[in-house]
Amino acid sequence: MSTRDALGLSESRDLDLVKIAPSAVPPVCKIMDYGKFLFERKKKSKEARRNQHISELKEIRLSVNIGEGDMRTKAGHVKEFIEDGNKVKIYIRFKGREGQHPEIGRKVMSDFCGLCSEFASVEGSMAFENRQMSVILSKK
Repeated sequence: MSTRDALGLSESRDLDLVKIAPSAVPPVCKIMDYGKFLFERKKKSKEARRNQHISELKEIRLSVNIGEGDMRTKAGHVKEFIEDGNKVKIYIRFKGREGQHPEIGRKVMSDFCGLCSEFASVEGSMAFENRQMSVILSKK
């Protein structure tokens, strides 16, 4: 259809003539309400942004002499964080002479990771730096 005929047709319907593929030979056009098209495109992008979830890094602190009940409670918190789509950093801060026995911290950390192994997997390995041991858990 010629450009003149297409313009006449779009004006008779009170719509706009919009180029869909301007680089094609001949250019491809469509008769539509351009304002409505822009509104719907903006609405779709808003909906996509609203449904998007940005993952955060949550932190849980353990101690070298944590009890079994406290460990289970903190494992429950980790489960909630991971179900929400977040990653969790578990760390143990060594105070005073605790730093001279990192094997105790490793045992506590491995026991805790064992509790969380049903719903989380360890990302990387245990890092020990500046009197602190840490590990990151993510969704299995």
